[in-house]
Amino acid sequence: MFLERTAIMGCITQENLDFQRKVVYKSGLGEKTYAPLSMLRMPPDPCFAESREEAEEVMFGAIDELLEKTGLKAKDIGILVVNCSVFNPVPSLSCIIVNYYKLDHNILSYNLGGMGCSAGVVAIDLAKHLLQVHPNSYALVVTMENVSSLNWYSGNDRSMLVSNCLFRFGGAAIILSNHSSDHHRAKYQLIHNVRTNSAANDKSYSCIQQKEDESEQRVLGISLSKDLMSIASETLKNNIIKLGPLVLPMSEKLKFLANFVGRKIFKMEIKPYVPDFKLAFEHFCIHAGGRAVQDEMEKNLGLNEWYMEPSRMTLYRFGNTSSSSIWYELAYSEAKGRIKKGDRVWQIAFGSGFKCNSSVWRALKTIDPTNGEEESMD
Repeated sequence: MFLERTAIMGCITQENLDFQRKVVYKSGLGEKTYAPLSMLRMPPDPCFAESREEAEEVMFGAIDELLEKTGLKAKDIGILVVNCSVFNPVPSLSCIIVNYYKLDHNILSYNLGGMGCSAGVVAIDLAKHLLQVHPNSYALVVTMENVSSLNWYSGNDRSMLVSNCLFRFGGAAIILSNHSSDHHRAKYQLIHNVRTNSAANDKSYSCIQQKEDESEQRVLGISLSKDLMSIASETLKNNIIKLGPLVLPMSEKLKFLANFVGRKIFKMEIKPYVPDFKLAFEHFCIHAGGRAVQDEMEKNLGLNEWYMEPSRMTLYRFGNTSSSSIWYELAYSEAKGRIKKGDRVWQIAFGSGFKCNSSVWRALKTIDPTNGEEESMD
């Protein structure tokens, strides 16, 4: 249906329609991913109003379900953080939420834009710091992207057409609390947030960029550089260097140190040692950016199919939902009955800039998928 609607718009050449077909079938996406209504209508109807409708459907749907599950009321929320990279209306998305739910006028409200697919971790990090200075508060984090209408590339630059093939409709909402009374019912405890940003490097800065193409129409789109995977690998390495000492067992730290000394001091011609992060984490939620990203992460971290399954299945079922994909993956692990009390979860996401950001969580309960409730376990 995506391919049919793209052809109906009449702005993309047959050669590039064939290119998109090849990308879609090699991308790892299945047949049931969601596209916004504006792209499914006959004919497609891209406009600002449709982009706003998409944003509201994602945000309100996720928040309504979250409030129902937690039993909280909208007035209980004291902190609100929303992230969406390419759709930033006036008033902001955070203001749209405040207006719709009639949140308190004293609410601390933040709107993060232009930060790419790793912005969800940035939003969690901001909420964490706010909770550290505002006791007895609830923080609502809404993480999403907007893929329709204003942000659908309708030109013929192949570096920009790829994003049309990967990004799909979705979002997530998360509640964080610093109420001591909530410890008994919280699913997870946030242990670490580690953020790395390589935007000082020109290649990293420009490898994912919103810009106009070189056609006469100057069509706006998101360009993906051929250097993307190599830059992602380098930024991942920098993130791991910061995260490793916080989470790895001593045996892995010593192996890494011995390897480092051998290479840097004694000039030994040996490969850099990649620590075994399976000794630090039971679950990996790797941003479902595309099959190439997943393959690279599987190779770099030495993971097998079981560890990669949440990411691959999220991409297959939902597509690249940008910053929210790591929450789809955690929900997948919960639904499979994988999350046990004490398990450690590594959420890792990449984004424009170029950024690599990580969140580490510890499960406070065993998640029972049969009834959707948590089961306490000694």
